[in-house]
Amino acid sequence: MNVSFYGHVRQYENIKSEIDANMHEVLMSGSYVMGPMLKRFETELAAYHGTKHAIGVGNGTDAIWLVLMALGIGPGDEVITHPNTFFATAEAIWIAGATAVFVDCCPKTKCICPDKIEAAITPKTKAIVPVHLYGQCADMVAIKKIADKHGLKLIEDNAQAIGASGSGFKIGQLSDAATTSFIIQKNLGTFGDSGGIVTNNPEIDAKVRKLRNHGSNQRNVHSYGFNSRLDDLHAGILSAKLKHIDAWNDNRRKWAARYSAGLKDCKTFDLPVELPGYRHVYHLYVIETKKPEWRDQLVDFLVKNGVDAKTHYSIAIHQQPGYPWGKSARSVGPLTNAEANAACCVSLPMFPELRQDEVDHVIAKVKEWDAMFAAQAPAGKGPAQRESACTCCK
Repeated sequence: MNVSFYGHVRQYENIKSEIDANMHEVLMSGSYVMGPMLKRFETELAAYHGTKHAIGVGNGTDAIWLVLMALGIGPGDEVITHPNTFFATAEAIWIAGATAVFVDCCPKTKCICPDKIEAAITPKTKAIVPVHLYGQCADMVAIKKIADKHGLKLIEDNAQAIGASGSGFKIGQLSDAATTSFIIQKNLGTFGDSGGIVTNNPEIDAKVRKLRNHGSNQRNVHSYGFNSRLDDLHAGILSAKLKHIDAWNDNRRKWAARYSAGLKDCKTFDLPVELPGYRHVYHLYVIETKKPEWRDQLVDFLVKNGVDAKTHYSIAIHQQPGYPWGKSARSVGPLTNAEANAACCVSLPMFPELRQDEVDHVIAKVKEWDAMFAAQAPAGKGPAQRESACTCCK
């Protein structure tokens, strides 16, 4: 049996009639950019999040830096985030002209650690960008308290967690804006690339709408801006898919639970953690080997046995060859947990349309590998070089 990492074609086949109908509507309308389908999807996206505004943009990277620019954040300013995420999170800060400041992540959730944030704040700090990594929300309640205390803006990088929620909060509820990516790999993805922003702030909404469209909100009248628009064909695809996102996330949670139940007795890696009161939507199901040298060995074994396992963010941003752009970055404190996560992460196949026999095949092959190395596994949780739990995830 071969188990793919993605199920894009299966998903399309399941709702082909709905997607095709929306695409046909756009094609027959003759309005393909900034047209009625985009407006419809933006209305639907805002309603889904319970926010006043939603704006479609070209991609998830643009979504972050356009919000930063709308908030007036740029050269000379600092933005705090963490380095065990996709490169685009920091890239967007650099595109805006600001300095990226990295702090460590929580050892359990891998999201930014609130305990580490205040030590990184300086008079230049203007914003915090927490990433809802792998599909689980960062501790927005604790981060919001820090942001309010220091007068900082709060922008959620929600590229991986549409439909997730935390203990007592929803995405977009506690921040100035939440950004997302709609590239095909995401829980809600189109047939290409695009992104979005949700916000309750009318000034952010108005400014981003101008910035994404060459600085224009009136025909032939332009100020400073860019070209970053979500076209109507993509909006139509996303509109059709949005109606199914909660059911698809429920499927992801079902397969994650089956993985966790089947792998709970393994000795060579740790399973993902879902915090009490949180709704994890498992954009990725990531296990963490207890020895870094085991990571690639496990991936190679699984691939050779028909399981399309992958690694995600296996080089932390501060260790990337592209770090830093123009020396506009710094780290505060050791990044022990982020580095351990990057060195030991393995992503198992995860998509809503998986079949039970495929999930069970993955479990069987992972257990087969574990049995070969279990006797060599160090005691305790996590890689030996990882720090102990912080207050936010104890």
